[in-house]
Amino acid sequence: MPIKRSAKKELRKAGRRRILNLQRRKVMKNTTKKVKKIISLGQKDEAKKIISAAYQAIDKAAKRGVIKKNTANRKKSRLMKLLNK
Repeated sequence: MPIKRSAKKELRKAGRRRILNLQRRKVMKNTTKKVKKIISLGQKDEAKKIISAAYQAIDKAAKRGVIKKNTANRKKSRLMKLLNK
């Protein structure tokens, strides 16, 4: 456990950031899973509508540092490749 006051504050901040990062990651994963599921069912028009939400979630995760920029680009590329297949 931290002893100094500033270290205690950093521990609290890290806990809050961790929760937010987990939420961002969860939203990103859920939206990509939803898009993949709709694509596998063969509903391409529906997938095109939802893919923007997946892109937004991926971009937000990359912006906040949850995932790296190249990882975000790779995920978006693979989603679009799956959609166009």
